[in-house]
Amino acid sequence: MGKTDRFSFGEKIGIVEIKRAITQSADIIETLRHYVEDDGVKAIILRIDSPGGGVGPAQEIYREVLKIRSKKKVVTSMGSVAASGGYYIACASDMIVANPGTITGSIGVIMQFSNFEELFKKIGIKGVVIKGGEYKDIGSPFREMTSEEKRIMQEVIDNVHQQFIQAVAEGRKLERIKVIQLADGRILTGEQAKRLGLVDQIGNFQDAIDTATKLAGIKGKPQIIYPKKKFSLLELLIKEVASTMINFLNEKIFQLDYRAL
Repeated sequence: MGKTDRFSFGEKIGIVEIKRAITQSADIIETLRHYVEDDGVKAIILRIDSPGGGVGPAQEIYREVLKIRSKKKVVTSMGSVAASGGYYIACASDMIVANPGTITGSIGVIMQFSNFEELFKKIGIKGVVIKGGEYKDIGSPFREMTSEEKRIMQEVIDNVHQQFIQAVAEGRKLERIKVIQLADGRILTGEQAKRLGLVDQIGNFQDAIDTATKLAGIKGKPQIIYPKKKFSLLELLIKEVASTMINFLNEKIFQLDYRAL
């Protein structure tokens, strides 16, 4: 897995792994800052294997990558999937390397609601909502959304969608109109993304390492390092329970997602 000692000798490339659904940004940002402070780390590789996730966390990581690019070279290596929010983050890097069959793209935003009104009627459950503000219970599972409420939510979705489009256009140096044509939520393979300018290079993780080595001007073979993972069995169980709770709650409340279904 590579060494993690920030004071070890030799030029290094730091690996940041972004896996599964993106639900938080703190750990990833902490790792990025750790590598920035380590003068021995000459480049950073984002190893992304994620279908995306929450808009907020993806934007926070994207922003942090943009800030560190003036200090370190950043290369993205895409695994099996780097779509939606995963691709959003990748756009902040200097170079994107994808496998030919990597699932990527899915430039879009989604917000889902459940309506249990008819079910509740059948089993004799009646929802009671007390609110201050006409639209405070938009998306309530107790009733159908009104046309005005749907319009309001669509405006929110459209605004966040435009933010995604802008991030791709700026990060990939593409004309906005071209990105708009691709930003309909479609998924792409790595090869398709390369032809469209959404990816720079076809290759695997080792190819990404070689690319980062050249970009950073590293002489010889770099030392590949990963962040230290410190946790006890109890902490592991707590994290697993917390993750399960977060995923459950995300299904019950509003959440904007850059996520490939």
